[in-house]
Amino acid sequence: MMMDDSKQDHIFQQLNFLYGPALGRPTGNQLIDILERYKLNTSRVHGPSQDPFSERDVVLITYGDMLQRKGEAPLETLHRFINTWLKDFVNTIHILPFYPYSSDDGFSVIDYTSVDPALGKWEHIERIKSDGFRLMFDAVINHISIHSDWFRAFQDGDPRYKDYFITVDPETDLSRVTRPRAHPLLTPFETARGKEHVWTTFSPDQADLNYRNPDTLLDVIKVLLTYIDRGADIIRLDAVAYLWKEIGTSCIHRPQTHAIIQLLRTLVDTVAPGVLLITETNVPHRENISYFGNGSNEAHLVYNFTLPPLTAHAIFTGSAEHLTQWAQGLEVPAHGDAFFNFTASHDGVGLMPLAGILSRKDVDMLVRQAQAGGGAISYKKDGNSSISPYELNISYFDLLNGSDSSTTQELQVERFIVSQAIMLALAGVPGIYLHSLLGSRSYPAGVKKTGQVRTINREKLAVAAVESALQQAGDLRSAVFQNFRKLLELRLRERAFHPESPQRILHLDPRIFVIERQVEDSQDKILALHNVSSESVTLSIPCSPADPTWTDLLTGKEVLHQGECLTLEMSPYQVSWLKNAPGSP
Repeated sequence: MMMDDSKQDHIFQQLNFLYGPALGRPTGNQLIDILERYKLNTSRVHGPSQDPFSERDVVLITYGDMLQRKGEAPLETLHRFINTWLKDFVNTIHILPFYPYSSDDGFSVIDYTSVDPALGKWEHIERIKSDGFRLMFDAVINHISIHSDWFRAFQDGDPRYKDYFITVDPETDLSRVTRPRAHPLLTPFETARGKEHVWTTFSPDQADLNYRNPDTLLDVIKVLLTYIDRGADIIRLDAVAYLWKEIGTSCIHRPQTHAIIQLLRTLVDTVAPGVLLITETNVPHRENISYFGNGSNEAHLVYNFTLPPLTAHAIFTGSAEHLTQWAQGLEVPAHGDAFFNFTASHDGVGLMPLAGILSRKDVDMLVRQAQAGGGAISYKKDGNSSISPYELNISYFDLLNGSDSSTTQELQVERFIVSQAIMLALAGVPGIYLHSLLGSRSYPAGVKKTGQVRTINREKLAVAAVESALQQAGDLRSAVFQNFRKLLELRLRERAFHPESPQRILHLDPRIFVIERQVEDSQDKILALHNVSSESVTLSIPCSPADPTWTDLLTGKEVLHQGECLTLEMSPYQVSWLKNAPGSP
């Protein structure tokens, strides 16, 4: 493989920064050899992508076994379902960790490069790819299961794996370490060397990897190359903000962490141009977007973690003021990068991204709403040894509706759909959790069964029951799915919704969240209006003489002019996506 000199220089530069020249140079030579062997042995053909995103990009987020049919491999069940129900408006499938695991619903990985036999085989995943879907794989590389071969070799005294994990004297002052969980940071284990206390950020079953050891980094890179070879189009770097540990610091967002991501970006751009990296960093907004780097050297996609709780806040209060103010500060990333917009995922609704945006009083209100809706709260440990809310554990439908039993199903669906329309209209690539697409309610019985609060939004469904519900006009699942589908079909055919198309956030009325999207180098635009309140609103929208005709894409009706303004009546939780017709008589 002939590597561009600048990329090779960048590899050595990053490795020298991480390990110093004495280790950086030989590690770089090993890495280049790994890349050359990968290019020699892979059957995948990757070409550069001039435009990695389009308005047709929609990502479905699901576990491999979230839909089940007796006697069928769950990955085959998923394949049949997406081909039957989603092929026309979803083009990318994010299958959450499908590897053998010991806990945390897949995020405590035992074997990075195998498919869990309970789900199926690599062939099932490859068939989804061959049917035209792009694939997102998880790279759970901050930690690995204590039941993995790597950790067992560490315990057994294998010298190769001695430094793959982080051991710390339990008397060490670790009070500055940022904690996303409330359990102890260190977990004692018996090893061939005696009792050792291992760094376990997320649970005692998940041992953090030691990236101060170059061999750890090289082995993780081999895992990522395997994912690319197996068909990954997007690689999700799970919990990547915690990658580099340095005692005496917060151990989050370290310069070395950014250097590793920059190194991975260089490798991907070298061996598989067109494959994208997405960082999962559930942290305050400014810290989160730092993972775009300089706009071309770190993640291609960054989760827009502030969007889910801030959208819920807008609907609870009936005011989009905070949402509008925050969104006005968003900048559409440079070409080749984009926000990953979502409202729900396999995890709960994170609260850390609200730091500096909402008051503690407002955050406490979100906590009370989640609890009133039947949800639970996960907590994190703060530096002063106290704990504070970390995320809301509840289905997003129930977060918005669970505490309100007095309204009709129709109004509850409208309240939920306006939240999804906001997500779909914002600049970026939308990610839709399967349970949101299906209008799922919370699953408290699962929490009782597993003892894990996150199970509340991870129910496994009988696919026959789901498909039956989708065909019944009065069913909640059908109502949510059909409304969702209509929005997606509209989004897919409008170039103004390209993830990189210009965006303006307008303030017309506190109750209305307004997004103006415009086709690049064109006068064509869409004005996306979302009533987040339970009130009817009469809206006057200033308009240009160049835009004499506006049509609501959802209803097909033209919007009336009143002088130099458009007049629009919006009912509670109504969505109106208005498209102009420049030059119309």
